[in-house]
Amino acid sequence: MKLLRTHHLQSDLGLHLMLPVLVIVVMIASLGVFGAQHHVDTVFDRWLLDAARSLAAQVRVVNHRAVIALSAQSEALLTFDVVDRTSFEVLEDNRHVFGQTGIPRSGEHEKSFEQGERVYDSRYQGRDVRVAQVQVASPDGGQVQVLVAETLIKRRSARADLLLTMAPEAALVILAAFIMGLAVRRTIGTLERIASGWNEQSHTSLEPIPIDGVPRELLPFATALNDLLQRVRAMLNRERQFAATVAHQLRTPLAGLRLGMARAAESKDLASMRSVLGELGDTTQRTARLVQQLLSLSRLDPEVRSGLHMVPVSLSDLAAEVGETYLDVALHKRIEIELDSADADVVVQGVPELLSEALGNLIDNALRYTPAGGRIVISVTAWPVCVSVSDSGAGIPEGERESVLERFVRGSTAHGEGSGLGLAIVKEIASLHGAAVSIAQSAWGGASVTIQFA
Repeated sequence: MKLLRTHHLQSDLGLHLMLPVLVIVVMIASLGVFGAQHHVDTVFDRWLLDAARSLAAQVRVVNHRAVIALSAQSEALLTFDVVDRTSFEVLEDNRHVFGQTGIPRSGEHEKSFEQGERVYDSRYQGRDVRVAQVQVASPDGGQVQVLVAETLIKRRSARADLLLTMAPEAALVILAAFIMGLAVRRTIGTLERIASGWNEQSHTSLEPIPIDGVPRELLPFATALNDLLQRVRAMLNRERQFAATVAHQLRTPLAGLRLGMARAAESKDLASMRSVLGELGDTTQRTARLVQQLLSLSRLDPEVRSGLHMVPVSLSDLAAEVGETYLDVALHKRIEIELDSADADVVVQGVPELLSEALGNLIDNALRYTPAGGRIVISVTAWPVCVSVSDSGAGIPEGERESVLERFVRGSTAHGEGSGLGLAIVKEIASLHGAAVSIAQSAWGGASVTIQFA
């Protein structure tokens, strides 16, 4: 048994809506962190580089030696910071000249500026620091380097403060996601209530569901459901009509068979019994024909139109084959039956069995209502594409030619046994093939029934 795979619309909507929101939140957070860090680093790097440049401006070259005239107050002002610790060092040709010693000369996350200036991250005296390096040109070609190192406490605090300023935006994004979730749940709740109402009504009635108040997006579903209910109602009505028709049509021949069997049982001699059995044979034959027609009707439901397997059918060959099956009956009744076929082969798309049934009904009707010595002509024409059966019988009055195509309707000129189903079956088979049925007067005063294909 194949398991039915289902999924929840609420989960799908939540996934399709919330996932982009989460991606946006992550992107905003990432960009915020990156922007805050970049902004803080840029500002503090500039300050640190300005301090190194100010210190470099105090360097002098005396007797080919780099010296720096920096008072205690100036040094204290340079290194003073309430939060961070600042250190500096002056080097000449990698030789310590002034300040603290051991400040790293390289590190990570380096940024370069004009005239060989650069800043980078490193560790100094067990602490993370940011170092600014400035080059000072010496008149004798020597290299003087000024290094200023500062701990990262203010930087990290500034980054945290900037990130805190982004908290309201993040909260708004989260709130929007929450509201979106509530909206999805509310929308799904509306759909569930509508579906529950439709489900309850469809269990108790096949009447169309009301579409007042249905959201515009659901109107196609409501319309499709009403169309389905209408098709179900029509199908049930056809089934009820067919069942009632079968019961009504079979009641009379079955009653005749029962009475005939009772008469046969009461017959006093063989001749009387044979007479009754002959009548029973005729009744049985008529009953079999009626059952065949009823079965044909049961197969002609419009719902099966899409399932018909259409193949190319030669109308000339079909008319010849079906006509041959009635030659014995025509010979017995002394009726001349002819085939008038087009010179070129006429081919249509159709179901051979159904087309044979329709043509057979037309020939059977013509044989029933054509007197001995009469004439029946089966004609096939290429333009328009049609097949017709004409006879020299009593014909069908013009005012009755539409009504006799309905079920269980017989014309006023009809005589003998009949169910009034033959022409109705022809009409429905023609409809399944996109063809039309028309009735006219034949050249000999009888009826001419034509099936014309589109």
